[in-house]
Amino acid sequence: MSEVIAIYHSILKNRKVEEQAEKIALGLTVGSWTDLPLLEREQLKQHKGRVVYSEIIGEEEGGYKAEMAIAYPSANFSHDIPAILTTVFGKLSLDGKIKLVDLKLSEELTKVFPGPRFGIEEIRTKINVHNRPLVMSIFKGVIGRDMSYLKNQLKNQALGGVDLIKDDEILFENKLTPFENRISEGKKVLDDVYEQTGKRTLYAVNLSGKTFELKDKAKRAKELRADALLFNVYSYGLDVLQALREDEEIGLPIMAHPAFSGAMTSSPFYGVSASLLFGKLNRLAGADFSLFPSPYGSVALDHREAIKTHEYLTENSSLKKGWSVPSAGIHPGLVPLIYDDFGKDTIINAGGGVHGHPNGAVGGGKAFRAAIDAAVSGVTLQEASETSEDLKEAIELWGAKEVVK
Repeated sequence: MSEVIAIYHSILKNRKVEEQAEKIALGLTVGSWTDLPLLEREQLKQHKGRVVYSEIIGEEEGGYKAEMAIAYPSANFSHDIPAILTTVFGKLSLDGKIKLVDLKLSEELTKVFPGPRFGIEEIRTKINVHNRPLVMSIFKGVIGRDMSYLKNQLKNQALGGVDLIKDDEILFENKLTPFENRISEGKKVLDDVYEQTGKRTLYAVNLSGKTFELKDKAKRAKELRADALLFNVYSYGLDVLQALREDEEIGLPIMAHPAFSGAMTSSPFYGVSASLLFGKLNRLAGADFSLFPSPYGSVALDHREAIKTHEYLTENSSLKKGWSVPSAGIHPGLVPLIYDDFGKDTIINAGGGVHGHPNGAVGGGKAFRAAIDAAVSGVTLQEASETSEDLKEAIELWGAKEVVK
C-alpha cells in the first residue's frame, strides 16, 4: 500500500514517546481505535496511521527530545502537496513543540508529482557549461531606477562571465521597469553580449502579482522569449509553483526564492525543516532551481541542513535533479568551501560579491569565474590570484577560505 512517512522532532515532558506517537498516528487518521468494534476496525484498517518508530534522542531544557516516524496511507488524501501537508502536520502544527523534519514518499506517490521541467542537465545544455558549478548574480539597487540603469547592470554582469542573472525578489511590477520591458530589453542586451563574447547568460525575471493572474503573465513571458522565472514560492504556496510547472503553455525554468520561508523554518521547535522545504518539496513541486541561505553568510543556514537540502535536490529519483543555490553573503573567497560542500552541480549566487568588487560587476563576475576554475582544478585561490587581478582584488577585500583537511 502506498503511504507517506512523516518524521517529527518533539519536546515531551516525560519519556512516554511510544504513547505520544500512537496518539498522533490515530488523531491524524481514524481518530480512535481500541474502542471500535471489530467490524469497524477491519473497515478502517487501511486508513489507520502506523507508528514506524519512536525514540528519545536527547534532553532539552524542560523535557526530552523525541523522534517519531509515522506512516499515513495514501488512501487518506488526494495526491497533492496541500492535502499531504494538512494530513501529516495540519492541526498537529498547533500542538506544542513539534517540528516536521522529513517526508518519505513511496516511489508510486513520487511519480504523481512533476519535478523540475528542465533540471540540471538541460540547464547546462542551454548555456553549454558542463563540468563546473555555475555562477549567478543579482540585480541590486534597482528599485526607483529606470530601464537604462537596469540594462547597464545586466550588461556588466553578463560581461563578467556569469551564467545566470536574476531579478531581486522585491522587484515587482512598476512603471520604471515593467515586467514585459525587462524581458524584451533584457534579451536584447544578453543577445548583444553573446554576439561579442560567445557566452550565453540566462536571465530570470520575477513573476509577481495576484495569484490568479500569474499563469497569463507567465505565458506572456514565454511569448517574449524569457529565459526563466523567479518565483517567491512561499508567499504564494507550493501548489501554485506546481501549477506553473505543469502548464505546457508556460514551459519555462522556475527559480524558487526562499522569501518568507523563515516564518516556517527558523525555529528549532516549530514549523518545517529547511531541507524538507527547500529540497524535497521544491523538487516535487517542480522547481528547477532552489535558493536557500548558505551556511557561510550573515543569514546562515545550519550546515547540515544546507548539505541535506542539496542531497534532496540531487539524489537519484524518478524526478529530474534540481539545482541547489546557496545564497547570501557569498564572495569569491568562499568558492573553495562551496565547491567542497556541494560539488559541481550547484549554483554560486552572489549580489554584493559581484557588485561590490572594486572593478564593478564585470570584475566581480571575472573574480568568481577565476575562483571556480581554481577550485575545479585543485588550485588554491592564492595561486589563482597570481594570474587574475580581479580575483586578487576580491581576496584583498573579502579574504579567502581554503579547505583544510
